[in-house]
Amino acid sequence: MSGVPDAGPAGRTAGPASGHPVLAPLRGQLIVSCQAYPGEPLRDPDAMRRMALAALDGGAAGIRAQGLADLWAIRAATRAPLIGLWKDGKAGVVITPTAMHAREVARTGADIVALDATARPRPDGRPLAESIDAVHEAGRLVMADVATEAEAVRAAELGADLVGTTLSGYTEDSPKTPGPDLALVERLARRLPVPVVAEGRIHTPDQAAAAIAAGAFAVVVGTAITHPTTLTRWFADAVRRTDAD
Repeated sequence: MSGVPDAGPAGRTAGPASGHPVLAPLRGQLIVSCQAYPGEPLRDPDAMRRMALAALDGGAAGIRAQGLADLWAIRAATRAPLIGLWKDGKAGVVITPTAMHAREVARTGADIVALDATARPRPDGRPLAESIDAVHEAGRLVMADVATEAEAVRAAELGADLVGTTLSGYTEDSPKTPGPDLALVERLARRLPVPVVAEGRIHTPDQAAAAIAAGAFAVVVGTAITHPTTLTRWFADAVRRTDAD
């Protein structure tokens, strides 16, 4: 995918892919990530299906979710744009790490397949391009989760349909900012010919709005909306600190 992005509101990326029927409804909107970790009370496909429907009722334009069972359940419940991924492994590249994983995610009916597009070695030793091609062969779009500007540029050159700042701060090549990496969002929005999605450490409505102002095509929020364990911990820690003063 190539070409110069059109200038959109607030400098928002509006490259060739942004007019795709799946992506158009997401422009300038909120995508909610519905995920629960193994062993947690909400680690259940039906719980994530309900969480997704609740997020859509609240105004989310799309859903991001992980795991084949969750994706099948959510896809059966809504036709809203669905970003799917499959986390497999404990370290390194775990987000849809191989072409096989990508094909299986595509089979669930997810409109967009998210995959790790960092420079780290993939577990099967195969190139990133193979996974991107597998998704396109299945008729789906690719969201490249990156940590750095160089990775984003490479992913776009390889054919990724949109790029997310999901992994910024989670690799050795990217420093972790206290909040979302808005500087990276802004740089990518100005440079890439594909839509840029802000994701990662967006914990408040103001931060989400700032990401759009920085040029994001859309914003993904997960923990601050759909992870009650973390939300409770934030409040509990604040109360304990106050009580200790």
